[in-house]
Amino acid sequence: MSGSRIYMDWNATAPLLSEAREACLFALDLVGNPSSVHGEGRALRTLIENARRDVAALCGAKAASVIFTSGATEAANLVLTPDFRMGRTPLKISRLYASAIEHPAIREGGRFAREAVCEIPVTSAGVVDLQVLRELLAAHDRELGLPMVAVMLVNNETGIIQPIAEIAEIVRAKGGILVVDAVQAAGRLPLAIEELNADFLILSSHKIGGPKGAGALVARGEVLMPAPLIRGGGQEKGHRSGTENPVAIAGFAAAARKVGEGVGQRMSAVGALRDKLEGEMLKAATDVVIHGRDISRVGNTTFFTLPGLKAETGQIAFDLEGVALSAGSACSSGKVGQSHVLTAMGYDPRQGALRISIGEGTTAADIERCAAAFAKVAARRRAPGQAA
Repeated sequence: MSGSRIYMDWNATAPLLSEAREACLFALDLVGNPSSVHGEGRALRTLIENARRDVAALCGAKAASVIFTSGATEAANLVLTPDFRMGRTPLKISRLYASAIEHPAIREGGRFAREAVCEIPVTSAGVVDLQVLRELLAAHDRELGLPMVAVMLVNNETGIIQPIAEIAEIVRAKGGILVVDAVQAAGRLPLAIEELNADFLILSSHKIGGPKGAGALVARGEVLMPAPLIRGGGQEKGHRSGTENPVAIAGFAAAARKVGEGVGQRMSAVGALRDKLEGEMLKAATDVVIHGRDISRVGNTTFFTLPGLKAETGQIAFDLEGVALSAGSACSSGKVGQSHVLTAMGYDPRQGALRISIGEGTTAADIERCAAAFAKVAARRRAPGQAA
């Protein structure tokens, strides 16, 4: 990053890894279509299939179960559908149950009708309310079709880790399908689809240091599959038509290889930097609220509220101090709106919160500069209760 600015918005997009850049440049020089049978086409097909193995390895899946997409949003819209097949047999999913803190790509419900989407509330700690989930599934009418449950492993705003294994037990007991958004978990937690007991995982390239424009839907096996979202030439074994993007896929795979190495050790170091920053924040403003601080979180995320400081004002103030952070999810074309995550947790969302998210490239000097900027912004804010 530029010496005059520090980047603290890794949850929005991680800086492109040098390994991913090199892989993209290599793929750019390959000529042909990966569906062609000549030598040039076969070379691209080999690249894509090798990439499929690398992405599968990141989450302990089988390569044949990885479907490449243009990103996590497309993957979500592919899997969130009432129409499935179990082998050759049609399978009806009648209702989608999604947690109240999901990314908008999930909360919109994909191809389910609006009335077929049910919200699962979370506790004030930002964790899915397991008892309510049990009650919702107990009331589900199996004669109309199976239930689908969608819950993110790591929340993109708070960094809070959801109890996926427990959720999976509840879903399995009712014969449901479990979709896990693992976008913010990949590269930050050990990831194994079998251990999570999930049917599908959703991944994004640019969240792990790969290029934008690539993602994947990863299935637990090859038997249970959603109806295609994009139809055409039958690429990706008919699950996602359209010529694959070898350049983005190659970069995605390179990033997957890189972040899959030594996750625990890497994130321990990142977590130590995050904890140091939060300690400095609490010294500078004793009234700062760090959401999820007492709950299990990934080590790179701090989601905080400064009483008397609106999210949009705070984001601009930090930007002027040379610190790039966000006011939550970066999915609304630059708009800074009320956080649905805070609302779901029972907080007044009108003031909002700011998110700092860091990564392996973050240095101790970056943390010091961010803490200094925080102290300045906190000192300049309006006093709590003062008119905005």
